[in-house]
Amino acid sequence: MAIIDVSIVPIGTETPSVSAYVANIHKVLEKYSGEVKYQLTPMNTIIEGELPLLLQVVQEMHEVPFENGISRVATTIRIDDRRDKKSTMEGKLASVQAKLDQN
Repeated sequence: MAIIDVSIVPIGTETPSVSAYVANIHKVLEKYSGEVKYQLTPMNTIIEGELPLLLQVVQEMHEVPFENGISRVATTIRIDDRRDKKSTMEGKLASVQAKLDQN
C-alpha cells in the first residue's frame, strides 16, 4: 500500500482563487472512493491505495484543469511506498501521536 501527497496547481486562471478547480479535481477521487482513501487538506490531497491505481488516479486528476480550459498545470507528487509493513495514513499519524503522548 502506498500513500501519495499530490498538489495540482492550474496556471493562468482568471483570478487568484483555485478552489473551483480543486473541487472539480476532487470529483475524480469520489469516483474511486471504494478503491482508494483520500484526505483533502488546505495545501494538498493525500491518497492511499495500491500504487498503480494511485498513479492512474493522479493522472486523471492532473487532466481536470486542462478539461476546464487551463493551458498549463503544475503537479507535484510525493510517494511514500513502504513495503516492509502495511503503512496507512492513520497508522502514520498514530505513530507520531504516540510519541507525542510519551512526553
